Amino acid sequence: MKRRDFLAAAGVGSAALLAGCTVQRDDAGGAGGDGGRGTTTGSSDGDGDELVVATYGAFVDAPSSSPGPWLKRRFESEFDATLTWETPEDGVNYYIERASRGVEIDADAYVGLDTDMLLRIDENLDDDLFAPVEDGTLDRRGDVKEGLEFDPRGRVVPYDTGYISLVYDETDEVAPETFDGLLRPEFEGDLLTQNPTTSSTGKAFLLHTIKAKGGDGYLDYWRGLKENDVRVLGTWEDSYAAYSNDEAPMVVSYSTDQVYANEEGEDLAEHRIRFLSGQGYANPEGMARFAASGNVELANRFMDFVLRPDVQAEIAVRNVQFPATDAAELPEDFERYAKEPDEPVTFTYEELRGNVDGWTEGWAREFASK
Repeated sequence: MKRRDFLAAAGVGSAALLAGCTVQRDDAGGAGGDGGRGTTTGSSDGDGDELVVATYGAFVDAPSSSPGPWLKRRFESEFDATLTWETPEDGVNYYIERASRGVEIDADAYVGLDTDMLLRIDENLDDDLFAPVEDGTLDRRGDVKEGLEFDPRGRVVPYDTGYISLVYDETDEVAPETFDGLLRPEFEGDLLTQNPTTSSTGKAFLLHTIKAKGGDGYLDYWRGLKENDVRVLGTWEDSYAAYSNDEAPMVVSYSTDQVYANEEGEDLAEHRIRFLSGQGYANPEGMARFAASGNVELANRFMDFVLRPDVQAEIAVRNVQFPATDAAELPEDFERYAKEPDEPVTFTYEELRGNVDGWTEGWAREFASK
């Protein structure tokens, strides 16, 4: 669900109908349940081909604001095909399980992949779940910003990204400019963040601290945060609700927060963005074609369609994320209020493989139950 929808449903109040960007898949539930296929949106009417595209629920569940329904209408209006969304409650884990058992996969493409998911796929399957994109297959493949690429084997094509940052209330205080600044006594008890074992936002912040302090120094840094009374809550929803209720003046969130604040007529001083050390941790999302798809040409046409400038702009506005290409023409208010860091940072697939589980488990052993 959209962040504003979640907070409205939770009864946080009008000031909480803000944030920017959709709730991440892991924060919205992640793996669990019985692994069923979940809901399917749209079905073939017998005319043309049917393209089945898997994604996470928030991508399609709000017809007026989620990208999925708009993409379906636009794609079907331009192509002789029916686009059907499939949203299994276990997300990509549903397809990993089917592939590991040799069970047929009837989806043609997946929208909403990230580096964690790709690592999970490659660690659990001997054969590729997704097919590499061959050179010349997509006309707009070269439009994707190089810094957002996260699949060294060329299977996943990025289509948008968010940047993790601090959101702070300037009417209460001014946020520090560096990671070390968060350890100063004047910021004691002021920071809300999320558990990296249960929240993709929290994991991104953890990884950013590892980027800043190294694999040998990040736990010492977190000990300093703990001594300064950082509050680690379970999910992004939990932490942003607490921030909106004035329980603390800083929260780890997204650098598009002011987009919603502006839309809702909120005081932007209560939604300032701070990129620590001028950096924002990038969390790109990507799409890929299932290797077992029998609808290769139409799946490729869909991915090229998603990279088209007008489609990139629409996804960015509806997802409140940044486009993966430079060609999208964004609305003036989005350009003004969505903040990009001077220095985007992220770990590559190769850097995370073999390390990320140990980093997260090391954090959990020391901080999760304390």
